[in-house]
Amino acid sequence: MAVAQLYWHISPRSEAGVISKSLVRLLRSHREVQYIVLQNIATMSIQRKGMFEPYLKSFYVRSTDPTMIKTLKLEILTNLANEANISTLLREFQTYVRSQDKQFAAATIQTIGRCATSIAEVTDTCLNGLVCLLSNRDEIVVAESVVVIKKLLQMQPAQHGEIIKHMAKLLDSITVPVARASILWLIGENCERVPKIAPDVLRKMAKSFTSEDDLVKLQILNLGAKLYLTNSKQTKLLTQYILNLGKYDQNYDIRDRTRFIRQLIVPNEKSGALSKYAKKIFLAQKPAPLLESPFKDRDHFQLGTLSHTLNVKASGYLELSNWPEVAPDPSVRNVEVIESAKEWTPLGKTKKEKPEKKFYSESEEEEEEEEEDEEDEEEDPSDSSSDSESGSGRESGDSGSSSEDSSEDSSSGQDSETGSEAEAEHQRVAKTNSKTKRKSASEDREKKNGKSQASESSSEESSSTEESSSESESGSDSEPAPRKTAKAKERKPQQERHPPSKDVFLLDLDDFNPVSTPVALPTPALSPSLIADLEGLNLSTSSSIINVSTPVFVPTKTHELLHRMRGKGLAAHYCFPRQPCIFGDKMVSVQITLTNTSDGKIENIHVGGKKLAVGVQMHVFHPIESLEPEGSVTVSMGIDFCDSTQTASFQLCTKDDCFNVNIQPPVGELLLPVAMSEKDFKKEQGMLTGMNETSATLIAAPQNFTPSMILQKVVNVANLGAVPSSQDNIHRYERLKFQVLQERFAAKTVHSGSLMLVTVELKEGSTAQLIINTEKTVIGSVLLRELKPVLSQG
Repeated sequence: MAVAQLYWHISPRSEAGVISKSLVRLLRSHREVQYIVLQNIATMSIQRKGMFEPYLKSFYVRSTDPTMIKTLKLEILTNLANEANISTLLREFQTYVRSQDKQFAAATIQTIGRCATSIAEVTDTCLNGLVCLLSNRDEIVVAESVVVIKKLLQMQPAQHGEIIKHMAKLLDSITVPVARASILWLIGENCERVPKIAPDVLRKMAKSFTSEDDLVKLQILNLGAKLYLTNSKQTKLLTQYILNLGKYDQNYDIRDRTRFIRQLIVPNEKSGALSKYAKKIFLAQKPAPLLESPFKDRDHFQLGTLSHTLNVKASGYLELSNWPEVAPDPSVRNVEVIESAKEWTPLGKTKKEKPEKKFYSESEEEEEEEEEDEEDEEEDPSDSSSDSESGSGRESGDSGSSSEDSSEDSSSGQDSETGSEAEAEHQRVAKTNSKTKRKSASEDREKKNGKSQASESSSEESSSTEESSSESESGSDSEPAPRKTAKAKERKPQQERHPPSKDVFLLDLDDFNPVSTPVALPTPALSPSLIADLEGLNLSTSSSIINVSTPVFVPTKTHELLHRMRGKGLAAHYCFPRQPCIFGDKMVSVQITLTNTSDGKIENIHVGGKKLAVGVQMHVFHPIESLEPEGSVTVSMGIDFCDSTQTASFQLCTKDDCFNVNIQPPVGELLLPVAMSEKDFKKEQGMLTGMNETSATLIAAPQNFTPSMILQKVVNVANLGAVPSSQDNIHRYERLKFQVLQERFAAKTVHSGSLMLVTVELKEGSTAQLIINTEKTVIGSVLLRELKPVLSQG
């Protein structure tokens, strides 16, 4: 966490992304660690969404997560929501709403409302889904839906009169005070749009005024005041009755509000100048609420601190200092090299270096032998050099220091040499016997190693032979040489069996694969862990009834890719042939026509650098060696747009120049027509309701609503397949008589294979209903906007 804090506050923006993978890895730790990490990710995801978008699925809620972890993951998913991944997230949210954890379900509904306000393409879809939740059996879910719908309707109240009427009917069943107060506020704000419903609601509220919650009582008083100003003929007596009840209420806030409203709306001699502006005061246009993340104001605290966790400045918290106006001296960044202090030694003596101890020791006798050799060096200076080399097997560098010690000691202590000579001789005899035993043991190990180590030990034997020869020249015992050779033979195979590998870092352990694209990918089967975590959610879009059919209509319209003036004689146009791409099942087939309008030959036409969004892939055409003047050639490309209308940018290059070009697909070309029966169509449509359904009302002349005209207009815009109806043999007017005239079209998205079901339901007169059901809510909303004007025009 400290490293993440350093990168976040100090590093350049381009380098801060390296911490995302490490933070996501910490989510597998204990829940206390998860809580702190998720809080910091929630703060970072507000400012830099791109850091965590590849790891979107790592923030999916698990059934075993505690409520505090679920809420934080929900917050992060909301911050990462965009047009590309909102379809996947809405399907996740639909599952979360059905959770047994009611606090988490209520938080999910608030999240849906935030997504609806931040992404305009799914506002209507989310609103329809929330309206469907009003019929939920759980009262908490219904109450939270009412509160969120109230906030959404403040943005566009004139377009949703039917929703307000539907919510007015819920007053008889909803008992949660916040929800009842929200419904009364909505009716009061739109009392002029529902003139028949608002007075009746006030009548019902007057009956139950004394038993209502204080929050509901305040909204009843406000509703009475607004109706008194707009429809006093019907509601004057009701309002006066409610004001009299509020006058003697136990809560002083309600008594004060009653006195204030009475003086403001009921004219009398004591009325002030404000009574003239009562209507402007009560019926003024209120600004729509701004749904923001609760972590928005935490960015001024340092990440990973107690103050950031509590959102309150804790005692002892130190704020980050501002960047200096004048750049500091770069020499302060130079690291000072600290020299190691030399150990104190007596004057005239040099401290001898101790031999490095081997990790794998033969026995404890070796250590005892080294101690004995050191004692001999002190007692017998004349033999210190030979004893140190033969007893401990140290390198030739130690012999120099030993000889210096022997020369110094011999000059100062020759008197003690004769007294200890006999004792030193006795110790050397004992050492010789023990070395002889170790020599025979080492020879036995050498025989066991056999031929497999003969070649490996040849170099060691040569080196040991040189060391033994140097030891013999200095008068030392040369018996430890075979033992050193045997030890080298034992260590060599161990090193070969465990070859040293390069350093392994945590970031190199890619034990989880980040999602390459934020869109939903089709999977033939779900892993058991995913099924356990998201029970009831089927991400697989493959079905036995989905069979790709031939396109009903192939448009001949072309789009300009490169103008001949900008391309210096090279012109390019592209079109969509509406056929399966030969380069990949998830790619859209694109045909490009290249024309040479210049007088000279254009050589080496190819695709250069590509600038694609995350997840978008492109299969380019083979380079064209040359194109003669007035010549033309058609090539094919495959582009995976990831079920979005984002632009694919690349360079179209020749031998001399490169030109930046863009291909943006119409939403109708991201589909493949499918063949299905009417029964299967209705079955799939029943599974794609709520937030997966968008609709619009069409108004046009009746002669433009014939089945042939509808088919021609629809397939001209989108690559849809017609679904045969079981009532095609019935005359059109007979079908209209029974209100059964429906034209159905079906397709699937190229990338994920999600169904796209389009229904045009004709009603009496000149109206029709256009309904689109799909999991890809963004594509559905865009397709609805493109089909609506085409079907409405004459």
